[in-house]
Amino acid sequence: MIAVAAALAFAVSAALPVLARPVLTRLGVIDVPGERSSHTRPTVRGLGLTVGIGLLAGWAVAFGAGLADDGAGLAACVVAGTVAAAAVGWAEDLRGLRIASRAGLQLAVGFAGTLAIILVTGKGLWWLPLGMVAVAAYINVANFMDGINGISGLHAVAVGILYAAAGAATGHGWLVVAGVLLAAAFAGFLPWNVLRGSMFMGDVGSYLLGAGISLTAVAAFLAQLPLEYVFSPVLVYLADTFATLVRRTLQGKRWYASHREHVYQRLTDNGLGHLEVALLVTAASVLTGLAGFYAATAPPGGVFAAQVVTAAVLVAYLTSPSWLRARRARRTP
Repeated sequence: MIAVAAALAFAVSAALPVLARPVLTRLGVIDVPGERSSHTRPTVRGLGLTVGIGLLAGWAVAFGAGLADDGAGLAACVVAGTVAAAAVGWAEDLRGLRIASRAGLQLAVGFAGTLAIILVTGKGLWWLPLGMVAVAAYINVANFMDGINGISGLHAVAVGILYAAAGAATGHGWLVVAGVLLAAAFAGFLPWNVLRGSMFMGDVGSYLLGAGISLTAVAAFLAQLPLEYVFSPVLVYLADTFATLVRRTLQGKRWYASHREHVYQRLTDNGLGHLEVALLVTAASVLTGLAGFYAATAPPGGVFAAQVVTAAVLVAYLTSPSWLRARRARRTP
């Protein structure tokens, strides 16, 4: 039944863009190239709606079949919070939101989602501020990192599979379902985005991704999964965003202004294709995820080795634009 739910999520997400694209075109939901854009022509966005519908279809089967009964309350919190975040993203796609309004709504989603998870798990309310900020922050991280074809879809597939594996390793069936459905729904949209770059998920898609991952992570952590399982798959996204914001702040720039200074954007500016960079980011995330999984069960010496591997992957990724630029300079006559 997990396979059935995943297949439905994939199929709905893959098929619906055919119907949704003309509707979004009539509504004027078009991404016009700007300062942070990696594309050169206006492109339909907002197809994250179809990913969300696919995800909900998969969850309908999962709940109906009792696949998440060991953590149905946690799963419901994750699904509800993810839908709420996607609604905020849709409002941003359709009409635009002021920075203050957008931040307030993201924090509200984080607050309500974390509070619901706390009530289900019986944990202390002191976790509420941390969870609220973590959810709102990762929604923004996913939005910042959604700048080239394929990167968000592949990130969802990688993190979803890793979270499903964490659920299987720790006996949390609801987490297996959450991870598999997240991966399947975003995988369904990948061909539309990767093959020709003819459609974008938009903010509704990146908010859906950010909330889906972060709320699942908060729920898993408060359900007492080791932090390594929760944190390691998203380290590359966090490192890219944090390093970029720190660098821009130190340079006296507005950290929140549109820009093209993330590591993945600098890689495309130095000659790599969108899919090449998306695969590189995903591979790095898988490596940090696997290192984290090993650290969760390894003896002390193994934990240190995993930490060294994780640090090496992050350093290599963050400095990769400099390596690529130096390599190109050596090849230039």
